[in-house]
Amino acid sequence: MTTELNITGMSCGHCVKAVEKALTAVPGVEAAQVDLAQGRATVQGAADPQTLIAAVQEEGYSAQVAGA
Repeated sequence: MTTELNITGMSCGHCVKAVEKALTAVPGVEAAQVDLAQGRATVQGAADPQTLIAAVQEEGYSAQVAGA
């Protein structure tokens, strides 16, 4: 399963690494790729979208499911 998240508040490569690390720590996530320019994260795995959003918010960024 693939989940797309729109993420706001990222401004640099450190932000990208922080969000990727937070997302990959969520149980069920197989891989996470964050695109700074598009403000989007693509997450592979069976994790609950709300859990993914909470993980991003804990790092200090805002997130929502893309297209929601």
